[in-house]
Amino acid sequence: MEKTDAVAALSALAQENRLDAFRLLVQAGPEGMAAGAIAATLDVAPNTLTFHFDRLRMAGLVTVRREGRSMIYAAQFEQMNALLAFLTENCCGGVPCAPAAACKPTRKTKVPA
Repeated sequence: MEKTDAVAALSALAQENRLDAFRLLVQAGPEGMAAGAIAATLDVAPNTLTFHFDRLRMAGLVTVRREGRSMIYAAQFEQMNALLAFLTENCCGGVPCAPAAACKPTRKTKVPA
């Protein structure tokens, strides 16, 4: 990951609603969640949430797809892992250490839409 990509990702996450939404999507797994369910869970107005998701999408942290009339948002685990790797690449003074394993989400039951 390039430094500019890391700055964009960190900037996108540096807002309470966006951070909450991203963490919720990480919990939801690769299937993601419908925008309406996210708005209800976080108690955020849908139009406000759309603005926040645009910032997260521009940073490469989430994707969106249409399923019928619903917009389904999902975390980009590869980008999240790249950010974590970037932040920890020089840990332990350059001596190899055992950083946390990369997140590899498993498919799970659907989060209620």
